[in-house]
Amino acid sequence: MPEPSYLTSPRRRGPRNGVRAVAAVGVVLAIAAGGSYAAGLGPFARGDDGPDPAAMEQARAFLADWSAGRLPSAAGRTTRPGPAEEVLQSFTAGLDIEKPKLTAAKEAEEAEDGTLGVPFTARMPISGLGTWTYESRLPLREQENGDWKVDWRLSLVHPRLSDTEKFRLEREETTAPKVTDREGTSLNGGRYPSLAPLLGRLAGDAGGGPRGAVELVDRASGEAVRTEASFGEKPDPATDQPVRTTLDARWQAAAEQALAKADGKNAALVALHVDNGEVLALANTPSTGFNRAASGTYAPGSTWKIVTSSALLLKDAVKPDDVVDCPKYLTVGKEFHNVETSEHPGATFRKDFMESCNTAFISLRGKLDDAELGEVARTYFGVGQEWHVGIPTYDGSVPVPKDQTEKAASMIGQGRIQANPLIMASVTATAVSGEFHQPSVTAGNENGTRTEPLPREVVTQLRGLMRGTVTDGTARGLADLPGEVGAKTGTAEVSEDQDNNGWLVAHRGNVAVAVVVEEGVTGGGSAGPVVHSLLSAVPEDPA
Repeated sequence: MPEPSYLTSPRRRGPRNGVRAVAAVGVVLAIAAGGSYAAGLGPFARGDDGPDPAAMEQARAFLADWSAGRLPSAAGRTTRPGPAEEVLQSFTAGLDIEKPKLTAAKEAEEAEDGTLGVPFTARMPISGLGTWTYESRLPLREQENGDWKVDWRLSLVHPRLSDTEKFRLEREETTAPKVTDREGTSLNGGRYPSLAPLLGRLAGDAGGGPRGAVELVDRASGEAVRTEASFGEKPDPATDQPVRTTLDARWQAAAEQALAKADGKNAALVALHVDNGEVLALANTPSTGFNRAASGTYAPGSTWKIVTSSALLLKDAVKPDDVVDCPKYLTVGKEFHNVETSEHPGATFRKDFMESCNTAFISLRGKLDDAELGEVARTYFGVGQEWHVGIPTYDGSVPVPKDQTEKAASMIGQGRIQANPLIMASVTATAVSGEFHQPSVTAGNENGTRTEPLPREVVTQLRGLMRGTVTDGTARGLADLPGEVGAKTGTAEVSEDQDNNGWLVAHRGNVAVAVVVEEGVTGGGSAGPVVHSLLSAVPEDPA
């Protein structure tokens, strides 16, 4: 009589919570004794206190072969190689088991049927669901030639596998919760490619993960006898609703299109609400893989002068109209210079900010204590505190400089200062509103940040400096945009072998934007067109 099939045909239980019967495993086999046994001599009757080492070695070798997928080799260690290989293959592949881990116990015991039983633990990772763990027992029988073989039987694979019952894997056909923007517009990776890597995570956090079970079924009727293992949680119907984000579909689409102005270079953009930190758009190019916008670690370059200026203005160490000379070069352990070695003799601090004069800012390093820049960044801008945005983020670092050279570099956003577009958009929003708001992509996130508001006078001064950078400074490329746009450009050195990264941060109305273009050379030349494209495409603020 032919052997029965190992797999059953698929079943479905319904459109939403329907179940696809992926596989059923097991065979009907007549179990033979499989070789003779040395009568009167048990495996422990050898004058020692433990089982024959050769038997234990064979048990471990069988389990190792099964774990590694060497099923013909594993089957060859049994008393019935043909049926053994067929069942092992059907069990492992039919239940979508990937790289099983089978561990033999150190102890063994002699059974009434004359076999040596070696208990083992089976950890069976089922693809996309989880790990099914159970205990079983490996019987070994000594052959006439003195060799040991695994005495083949279905129950060694799993204690409940038999000629009347088998296993079946069932997966629920789940539909991940829909992710929408702030107005309920559906977001998908096809139209908004930068969001594709994030949508699965956002939906998964809302209970859209895979579900399934390993069931023991009756061979004759196909009915489930019991559930051996379950994976995933059943969704709560009350909460099985679309995941609403803070994103704005119009701004997101405009951000994706604006990054085309980066001329194929790696780039990232974030736009957020000034008054509450809600992220309106988050885009990366390339759109797949690493989320540069929120998890990148970059030197922010001269966009960091917003924080440096805040630190100086807070302690009245400088005023916008104070003269702070801007020479071509300044040596502090090493030679620092301005972009294109520009100079502005007799410039005011306002002019230094608008023209992004590195040497002027570095000359003011003595006005700040070594740790003061980091303290201001943390206390007023939340940089370096732990943010809970709703997606993975890097939240910035402003370490205390190791020496005067590193302190000089820190004044202009170099050295060991690290940020990304999410951080710098938030810095911009804080500077022009006076209050830090933890950025968010989803609602209801934990907020453990503790900050203080910037004094109103400092906010007024920062807004004036940023507006002047657009009307008469390095962000002149934004001057034709409607509205009172303020901005700060940045050029960040990376290494001697790479061109500088280009940065630009800007604000208009209730929106703050930050863009970085890797190897963009200058901020105005590379990031400027990206910001211009974005603000042109969406001329009005979101609701």
